[in-house]
Amino acid sequence: MHPKDISIDDFDYVLPEEKIAIYPLTQRDSSKLLIYKNEKVSEDVYRNLAEYLPPNSFLVFNDTKVIKARILFQKPTGGVIEIFCLEPHEKISDYAVVLQQQNSSRWKCMIGGAGKWKEKFLLKKFLIDGKEITLKASLVEKLSDAYVVELSWNPGSYSLAEIMEHSGQTPLPPYIKRKAEESDAEKYQTIYSHYEGSVAAPTAGLHFTKEIFSSLKNKNIQTGFVTLHVGAGTFKPVKAEKMEGHEMHAEWIDVSAAFIEQLINNISQQVFCVGTTSVRTLESLYWMGMKAFLHPEIEFEKLKINQWEVYEDALSKTKLSAKDSLTALSDYLMSKNLKRLFVQTQIIIAPGYEFKITKGIITNFHQPKSTLLLLVSALIGENWKKIYEYALSHDFRFLSYGDGCLIFKG
Repeated sequence: MHPKDISIDDFDYVLPEEKIAIYPLTQRDSSKLLIYKNEKVSEDVYRNLAEYLPPNSFLVFNDTKVIKARILFQKPTGGVIEIFCLEPHEKISDYAVVLQQQNSSRWKCMIGGAGKWKEKFLLKKFLIDGKEITLKASLVEKLSDAYVVELSWNPGSYSLAEIMEHSGQTPLPPYIKRKAEESDAEKYQTIYSHYEGSVAAPTAGLHFTKEIFSSLKNKNIQTGFVTLHVGAGTFKPVKAEKMEGHEMHAEWIDVSAAFIEQLINNISQQVFCVGTTSVRTLESLYWMGMKAFLHPEIEFEKLKINQWEVYEDALSKTKLSAKDSLTALSDYLMSKNLKRLFVQTQIIIAPGYEFKITKGIITNFHQPKSTLLLLVSALIGENWKKIYEYALSHDFRFLSYGDGCLIFKG
């Protein structure tokens, strides 16, 4: 079956509200860990993760950092308009450059209470180091699925990153039905987060501690870091009856040429991804390398992976090893004198997908009828139901602040 023909109803399950974790555990690595290997399920806790990974394997993390993308503006009448900044509404080559902008910046946004926004602009006043800042939001354009909002501020000498940090709130997922608290600024962030740009955390990494990294090192398990800036589309429900009618969200990946070399050097080992975002990144790198192999002079922007092309384009008919594909990508970057790859991927990984690099995944438990659940099913088939039934009946906590699992490819 082509993934376009998949019915999302086949990936539904009953998730009682009390199973959704509203707060994280105090100790990150005390979260429960379900292990699925050779069609058998067992359980432990995260701090013992290294015991279940093969020696010399290669573990890949997403080091993106969550920005305070949710900004609340109070109207003169007392009502509140919520602006959720999704991504820059402009051609970008680097998130860091965008976040260092001064004076103003245009963003694609979701707006809570958009129908109540009658004013020409909204104002919000706050302090940075005791100095009053005025932030103005102006509605520029309505898109099919969002809005374009221009944020401008006075004094304009502050960076956008500083403005968001002091005016915004941690963008907790919609299923965590409470207001963001001060502790979320630290808890909803991995300990290795580095590059700002995400509006949702790569939550599989929330369980990792310095102690876990130490235990990985002791077992000679190599670690590598990629960046995929997670968009709010990760929570976008599949409303279409068939997957063909669902538009997969595109996200920016930022990967160094040095990491690609590291991956090539470890490709003969078992490669495990921490989180679905790391999976999407590594698998996208394979297909980008395939494009570079087939078309050495391809324009950089055309390396982008679109939703269905890996299933039905000439790409799917060409057989190339992971090492050869990644080498082609490395050579391409070298020929362009590029030290990093910054490009979008819209890849959808669903049953029928043949994994090129990933041998296993560490991930949380995902929402019913989600594209994340499709990815898990692509890895182990119908046995995703076995895992979820076990987790539901053995007091595992679900979704972003919940427990997780280590899944070996079926």
